[in-house]
Amino acid sequence: MTSQFSLLFSGIVLGLSSGLSPGPMTALIISETLRHGIKEGVKISFVPLLTDLPIVCIAIFIISRLSDMFLLMGAISILGGAFLVYLGCESISVKGIDIHAERMEPRSVRKGVIVNFLNPNPYLFWFTIGSPLVLKAFRISWFYAFLFIFCFYTFLVGSKALVAIIVGKSSFFLKGNNYIYTIRFLGIILFVFAAIFIKDGLVFFWKQ
Repeated sequence: MTSQFSLLFSGIVLGLSSGLSPGPMTALIISETLRHGIKEGVKISFVPLLTDLPIVCIAIFIISRLSDMFLLMGAISILGGAFLVYLGCESISVKGIDIHAERMEPRSVRKGVIVNFLNPNPYLFWFTIGSPLVLKAFRISWFYAFLFIFCFYTFLVGSKALVAIIVGKSSFFLKGNNYIYTIRFLGIILFVFAAIFIKDGLVFFWKQ
């Protein structure tokens, strides 16, 4: 597997995992879709494109300044691996989504933005996983760094929009085994990425 394909595959899998896994944004999308239709749910699926840009820029800037500090980069890489293990465990233990549990007051995109800003996962992801991968891609070419981010958000937003469409059309998939098996399979792949991050972290410690 080439480095370029590995980075592309990482963006796709991490985007799908983030998009399909249960969480505050998924609950909000389901709630809005049930109350106001598919269009409102799909609109909220695009919220990460609004909220994540400053997080991404700040995280990449800070991590790039630390890239020559091998001990610190090793610690960040191992933390990223630990976070991936946590996400993988969440995915493996998923039992489906209760689509009747989140019938809240009407929400807006503005409230969706607030929910995502207060969600710690984007910060943890970009400071421990996303930024190191972007910097690794940038060492090959700026194009691959852009491609990683593009793939990640295409599949994150696309999968969340798909959740809204499925809820609007039929809830069968989200309550059935197909959804559970899909999330669990992605969880297993996250464990593989966790092992790679931990290995890279140990390499940084070895360089120190």
